Amino acid sequence: MNGACKNIALVCPGGPISRELANDVTALAAAEFGGVANLHFHDQCFLEAGHFAGGDAARSDAFLEAANDPKFDAIWFARGGYGANRLRDDLWGRLNEAARDKTYLGYSDTGVILAHLYKNKLGRAVHGPMPTDLGRENGAAAVRRALEFFATGRADGFESSIDAKTPVVAFNLVVLAHMLETAAMPDLSGHVIMIEDIGEYLYRVDRAMSAITANAGIRKAAGIRLGRITDVPENDRPFGQTDEEIVQYWCARAGIPYLGRADIGHDADNKIVPFGRNGAAV
Repeated sequence: MNGACKNIALVCPGGPISRELANDVTALAAAEFGGVANLHFHDQCFLEAGHFAGGDAARSDAFLEAANDPKFDAIWFARGGYGANRLRDDLWGRLNEAARDKTYLGYSDTGVILAHLYKNKLGRAVHGPMPTDLGRENGAAAVRRALEFFATGRADGFESSIDAKTPVVAFNLVVLAHMLETAAMPDLSGHVIMIEDIGEYLYRVDRAMSAITANAGIRKAAGIRLGRITDVPENDRPFGQTDEEIVQYWCARAGIPYLGRADIGHDADNKIVPFGRNGAAV
């Protein structure tokens, strides 16, 4: 589970992607990682049902089918966006031994799936770039980082603060706040928790921090690191604190160590964070 992943299935737990994007990412993988990182986009990725890449049942079935298929070494979420929390509640008990031996890579709203997997010690949950990052400025570098990880299993693209002693996780801040007290929420006692977000007013960042730092498990964390909060809308009144000052305030108020910055975010520099200690589930 901690080595290279040659055959990679892609599904969309939230919104759809275009066939053009799938073709572009496949071409990049074939040209630079041919034979060591083979991509297989599930047809579900291209379905459209309102906001979603197919209905909840279609997205759930595609994830379960790909996860339980022994010919795949990994699941790569092709896109984030809202929807992962709507997958069927019974999925986690239906994953077979093949699913338990896979790597699962994504970020943003797919953090809900990573949380379920990590909580239930199913496979290897990893926060990292997705195919849709190809559309960002310098996005090919992000996609290459993920493909290099799949192809080699090496730590070259890992977030630099990760060490072999302390378990780590990484989540979108607002997604984490909405997971509190749900079935997805793992016990994060003793963990370094890395957070990032995009497109949120600073008062919403403040609100989310007030929620997560009230959680008993998070209060037992080894600390919090702040990734990038990007594309912050301008409010009608300045909030009066920066994103880092907000996180520092709530950490101090809750008695959680603030450990500084993390090199993660909704951008091409988003680094890889395998959940657990030294990349292995705990």
